[in-house]
Amino acid sequence: MTSAEHILDLRDFIAASPSSFHAAHEAGRRLAEAGFIQVDEAQDWPVHGKFFLIRDGAIMAWIVPETATATTGFNILGSHTDSPSFKLKPKPTTGRFGWLQAGVEVYGGPLVNSWLDRELQLTGRLVDRDGTETLVATGPLLRFPQLAIHLDRAVNDGLKLERQQHLNPVWGLGDPQDNDLLGLLASRSGADAATIGGYDIVVADTQPGQVFGAREEFFAAGRMDNLTSVHASLVALLAAAAVPSKTTIPVLAAFDHEEIGSGSRSGACGPILEDVLTRVSDGLGASVSERRRALANSFCISADAGHAVHPNYSQRHDPANLPVLNGGPLLKINANQRYATDGVGAAAWAGLCERAGAPYQEFVSHNDVPCGSTIGPLTATRLGIRTLDVGVPLLSMHSARELCGVADPAYLAAIATVFFVDAL
Repeated sequence: MTSAEHILDLRDFIAASPSSFHAAHEAGRRLAEAGFIQVDEAQDWPVHGKFFLIRDGAIMAWIVPETATATTGFNILGSHTDSPSFKLKPKPTTGRFGWLQAGVEVYGGPLVNSWLDRELQLTGRLVDRDGTETLVATGPLLRFPQLAIHLDRAVNDGLKLERQQHLNPVWGLGDPQDNDLLGLLASRSGADAATIGGYDIVVADTQPGQVFGAREEFFAAGRMDNLTSVHASLVALLAAAAVPSKTTIPVLAAFDHEEIGSGSRSGACGPILEDVLTRVSDGLGASVSERRRALANSFCISADAGHAVHPNYSQRHDPANLPVLNGGPLLKINANQRYATDGVGAAAWAGLCERAGAPYQEFVSHNDVPCGSTIGPLTATRLGIRTLDVGVPLLSMHSARELCGVADPAYLAAIATVFFVDAL
């Protein structure tokens, strides 16, 4: 797949994945089409073959070759399916002065002003009282309207948005007493509004991803943090299925809730990855000691988005490490282990990139601008697996619409494919 083909497939994957639940479902759909079998956590699992597990908004997928033994290591590529947004509150139908509005709560750390004056949708899952889940994506429905400059002449001197007061999107006209936002969601998804017992609904942009630039070198879309990595790992695992490894068990691990700390049953602080690795080891007949040997033979690449140098804010970047778009994925390094990369991991990454024929760049934060973190340190701490942090460089991270270079996602997928096929 060329970089141009890869970016169009990424565009389609993002369009099909407006929520973490949709992302897990879309990845599962593509895996099933390629012959992967979905397993049920409440049932026994087959041992050898191609499998995937969906738990809420997370998906795990793996290939166990016939040559695998009790001490065969796992090559794990970790990512996350969620993105900063706004989540629908209980009693969501609000409004006044003839406007219908939605009660939402800020999810994670969105670049709030970027969500203003866009046609947005509500998306996620509705859950019936019997536990039946229905995915919903409304298409263009709501908007955070900005106050006109005529009513705030100082707005360009600094926009301040109060979360409770100003972040109440409009979705129609009428009396809130006579309208029901949940009923509208049910009608658009085929669910029965009378039986809805719960929901996990977020706001997402509706504008399709777009390639642009003088030489079509840029790509803009929502949720690239971190669907660029989920998609790259999916492309890589599907490629690895055609040439299965004889020396390792490749694992795609796409967690939910990274943007809010990963503390959930489907997050990186939860047991989902360990559950999968343990059950695979059990199927291979591993003792406790052999399972520990398998983990010692394992490696995890935490793939999350990173920062390209911003031409208008270069002073916010380390002056000696200035990643550019289309210069290759980032190797993310932090002295305080906000990223899990160490010298051994950096050397392994350099070897992978060389074998894949892909460039890479190093990223370290400006000393006065603390960096965020990823699932990398969490996975390394929880499982003791050597882990490194990488990712596609972006501008406008956590915006409703982020920007990357067209070549970088394909580079990441190529490196991930080598990682899934070869032992380190």
